[in-house]
Amino acid sequence: MSATLAEFRAPTAPERLFNQVFGFVVGMGLGRSYHYVLEVRGRKTGKIYSTPVSLLEMNGKKFLVAPRGRTQWVRNAEATGEITLKKGSSQQRFGLRALSNADRPPILKEYLDRYRSEVQRYFPVAAGSPAEAFEEVAGSYPVFELRLV
Repeated sequence: MSATLAEFRAPTAPERLFNQVFGFVVGMGLGRSYHYVLEVRGRKTGKIYSTPVSLLEMNGKKFLVAPRGRTQWVRNAEATGEITLKKGSSQQRFGLRALSNADRPPILKEYLDRYRSEVQRYFPVAAGSPAEAFEEVAGSYPVFELRLV
């Protein structure tokens, strides 16, 4: 397995359309309990951008994983240091703490194990693999711990 993965895996046109529709549905308050619409201020434009995400709750903490790599939402979140998660009429603002590559494997394992049907195609490691299997690729998947602002 190679640790060299693309920095950002761009969505296809059908995936972009799906994300828009799915983001609208989640924004209306529908979807599974872990689905949210992430909003983040653009680092260059200042405009608010949104995308659907799957929130991982583990050991009493909340984590965001970017299975496509350093996406625009990741770059914007790194620049602003905060995001908002919305679902229906509820919204919460969070500060971010980026996890080091060394701290990512157990989070990546849990994320892939829980959401394998949605994200397995972005990982060269199979769901169900031990956390150690993620050590080589951990740097390709940004992971943030969320903290209430």
